Amino acid sequence: MTNLEFISKQVTAPVKNIENTLQLLSEDCTIPFISRYRKDKTGNLDEVIIEQIAKLNKEFETIVKRKEAILKSIEEQNSLTPELEKKIRQTFDLNDLEDLYLPFKKKKKTRADVAREKGLEPLAKIIMAQNNDDIDFVASKYINDKVENEDEALQGARDIIAEWINENIYIRKNLRRIYQRKSAIATKAVKLKFENESSPEAEQIKQKAKKFEQYFDWSENLMKAPSHRLLAMLRAENEGFIKLKIEIENEEAIEMMEESIIKNKKETAVHLKKAIEDSYKRLLSPAISNETLQEAKAKADITAIQVFAGNLGQLLLAPPLGEKRILAIDPGFRSGCKVVCLDEKGDLLYNETIFPHAPQNETAIAMKKIRSMVNAYKIDAISIGNGTASRETEFFIKKIAFDKPIQVFVVSEAGASVYSASKIARDEFPNYDVTVRGAVSIGRRLSDPLAELVKIEPKSIGVGQYQHDVDQSQLKEELDTVVMRCVNSVGININTASKSLLSYVSGIGEKMAENIVAYRSENGAFEERKQLKKVPRLGEKAYQQAAAFIRISNAKNPLDNSAVHPEAYAIVEKMAKDLKISLNELIANKEKIGQIPLEKYVTEDVGLLGLKDIVKELEKPGLDPRKAAKVFEFDPNVKTIDNLRTGMVLPGIVNNITNFGCFVDIGIKESGLVHISQLKEGYVSDVNEVVKLHQQVQVKVVEVDESRKRIQLTMIL
Repeated sequence: MTNLEFISKQVTAPVKNIENTLQLLSEDCTIPFISRYRKDKTGNLDEVIIEQIAKLNKEFETIVKRKEAILKSIEEQNSLTPELEKKIRQTFDLNDLEDLYLPFKKKKKTRADVAREKGLEPLAKIIMAQNNDDIDFVASKYINDKVENEDEALQGARDIIAEWINENIYIRKNLRRIYQRKSAIATKAVKLKFENESSPEAEQIKQKAKKFEQYFDWSENLMKAPSHRLLAMLRAENEGFIKLKIEIENEEAIEMMEESIIKNKKETAVHLKKAIEDSYKRLLSPAISNETLQEAKAKADITAIQVFAGNLGQLLLAPPLGEKRILAIDPGFRSGCKVVCLDEKGDLLYNETIFPHAPQNETAIAMKKIRSMVNAYKIDAISIGNGTASRETEFFIKKIAFDKPIQVFVVSEAGASVYSASKIARDEFPNYDVTVRGAVSIGRRLSDPLAELVKIEPKSIGVGQYQHDVDQSQLKEELDTVVMRCVNSVGININTASKSLLSYVSGIGEKMAENIVAYRSENGAFEERKQLKKVPRLGEKAYQQAAAFIRISNAKNPLDNSAVHPEAYAIVEKMAKDLKISLNELIANKEKIGQIPLEKYVTEDVGLLGLKDIVKELEKPGLDPRKAAKVFEFDPNVKTIDNLRTGMVLPGIVNNITNFGCFVDIGIKESGLVHISQLKEGYVSDVNEVVKLHQQVQVKVVEVDESRKRIQLTMIL
């Protein structure tokens, strides 16, 4: 089987399109470049399908590598028969491969190995042949200086048979099917070490245990357990609060094994039954149950990562305010509120600490300082972090009488502390402490969330569940893919983009991003895309992959501020020439663009799909696909969980999405949960069909559990 055949079985797309995509990937083309600028070759496959093809191609390569390693190992043991080699080469399922390899895998000395050393393998073969009615007599022939009596001989033979049964591919496959269909995950509480103590440490552990109390006695079908529930149970076990096991009806499994092994009712059947039971309990059940749990965990990981990735994508593409002068506040009580003023590019102009809240209560002085900063630095908007003292700071700001209308926004602080202590922040602001850096990040998140959030490790942004419990390399790979997809869908201003933002541009990477920033510092702003080729180590391939995703404002060539690829510039110039107008007159001229006969400009490299994208871009060059930021206000009467009452209808912002519902920020420390069944009337299969991250919604309070800090909300008003 080729990689093309392997992928074609799992991807719904024409084989030719998959083949062309694989060819482009093999030429080191990036997924954003392929999906945007090679549509005619891929048949307009989107990024998600191209990513799937790339992943399946890697999976195929992994299987091929594993096969070669297995074949080499068996060959070195002089055990590779033509029949076994054929089976291995024809197998493309990792479980089946490992089953074929199991008898040859190096392992610790087993009970079967000991029995073989005693010369009992021939006896095991006689029992398996099931032709003898006087097996005790046969066993007596195997008594020697290593075997004391018939019972020991028969036990040794059964140990060998148990191992053969464990290595039987048919039995392993069927047992897997039973586990996959019918296994239950069951949990029991573990007696806590500090259960009867009242020390601070004991209380802390008891509070932690309380989060998992629903799993202290729990059982459900493993395959039906939702991703979040399985991950919660596994975390509870890892933290020592429960014991977990995977169970099936043992009778069904043993019956299946007996039916496939025992051929008659001769005396040998008794020994085979014992060997089957031993093989199942000692070897097969522990291995297959663990394998089944790992498979379920892998599926739960994928689901959790997909939820996280979806949330991250929505967060990164949150509406930007744009190039405005911003006053940003990192609120606090005792330590005060850190205030920074930023210019249109997000550069720091001034910083100050004010103390409008208790215990200092310097409200009048703080108001005067804010007014003065707003006027002195020509501030357009105020950005307030949503952490401690956020609501109080928002109320304080809204009491100030400014000389002009000032928009006030509350933005998420998630990950700001991670950024402020990072090397990136230290390099940007070597002379300022973490509080100033954190406030700057809060301001920049308002002007351009994407440009600021790419500086933080994606899993630290806080829009997923159980991100520390899932496969970390898989999580990083998926989240990096999402960031790259978002950055390239928006495009970046090469003259203002940070190294972090540049590193996610198609074809660039971290080292090349450093070189671009260094070149920009030494030579000034880029005036045209072609200048990229002068950046050290940025060759033709990197230029091809990256050029169309960067933007240059006021460039010599207006196409340099669009998503038109430089390889298509000649086509656009010919379009303008044929229309007898200049390039500048063609751009954004819908009437003239509508007159272009696309078929006339088809080339070997650019077909109709590519041309349609080009004219669409010419109509609105460099348009940011994100919406504009909107001001939002929480209910001024709700400041803490104590203020909540059942039946209240409140404005809120969706701040996290899971498979079982969404969490809504209603302006207090605790977010409320809207269960999937409470999103709207009727059945909802996917939360994302109803809400998006940062969506402004109206919710009604259904239940408030102050002791557990849990709030149940509904959007069915």
